Amino acid sequence: MKKLIICIALCALFSCEKALFDEDMASTDPKVNFEYLWKECNEKYSYFELKNIDWDAIKSKYEVKIFDGMSQDSLFNVLGAMLTELKDDHTNLISNFNVSKFGVKYLGQDNFDWRIIEDHYLNQEYYTSGPFKHNFIDNGDIGYVRFASFPGNIDGANLGFVLNRYKNTKGLILDLRENGGGAVSDVFNLLNRFVESKTLINYSRIKSGPEHNDFSEDKPVYISPYNGIRYKNKVAVLTDRGTYSAGSFTALATKALPNLILIGDTTGGGLGLPNGGQLPNGWFYRFSVTQALTLDKNPDYENGVPPDIKVLFNWGDLTKDEIIERSILELQ
Repeated sequence: MKKLIICIALCALFSCEKALFDEDMASTDPKVNFEYLWKECNEKYSYFELKNIDWDAIKSKYEVKIFDGMSQDSLFNVLGAMLTELKDDHTNLISNFNVSKFGVKYLGQDNFDWRIIEDHYLNQEYYTSGPFKHNFIDNGDIGYVRFASFPGNIDGANLGFVLNRYKNTKGLILDLRENGGGAVSDVFNLLNRFVESKTLINYSRIKSGPEHNDFSEDKPVYISPYNGIRYKNKVAVLTDRGTYSAGSFTALATKALPNLILIGDTTGGGLGLPNGGQLPNGWFYRFSVTQALTLDKNPDYENGVPPDIKVLFNWGDLTKDEIIERSILELQ
């Protein structure tokens, strides 16, 4: 429980896009804002070494584009492009007229179409229980559960209803494709229904100093079983490049949970929790300041958690979902 409380507190902190700023440092000078943002990233971003990013070279590339009198739009485009070099969807520049973003999901093909699932698997009478859309498939042998985001409102009632409904199935499909993340607390509230004992799922560490490899000690992260309805049969967790942040945390945890199998495509990553602040001109920024590590303390899955079984969508046949079909075979 202590680990869960810490995780929720960190999530609440890192998802905050607003920060107190010393008004004495306020400035609209383009060079001042450029230097401030570059330095903040240089000292606090958590994945320079893993991604082999030469931040000094990137500074040289973009600082020549900064000049006195440049428009706010032009300054935003330069600063936003510099942040995009991090190739991290937890990295954004936020103004009152634009938001910079990278777009990890576009690194792979599209592997999800909800209309195909409705038409050929669920029918129109599927249930909606809180954030879950679900129904029986494969002649009632398999439960299918669509979880499109981590909204922070998973509770004992809605998830308990879902799992109780499918308690006699051969297996369960948990579809996280195109799930861009959300509240990390939901990861724990979901996964604690699939463990029978306290289980170590990964390690985490936070940036703790100005050098690129300055981190806190690695801290273990555990899942403890829910005191209530749990699902004990096999679970196929479906992912794609659009599965990000809390979705990737869930995918990472499956590597430590033997009854969960990851099927589909590599996730988009996003295992570094974001934090940020405010530029002297009032714009907000954020970027990853932590690392989530595998059980052997490897940070590589920031670039995406690979599936146990790789299956891609065939857009030449819109009468079936290849990832669901492969999952049904695995759960028999």
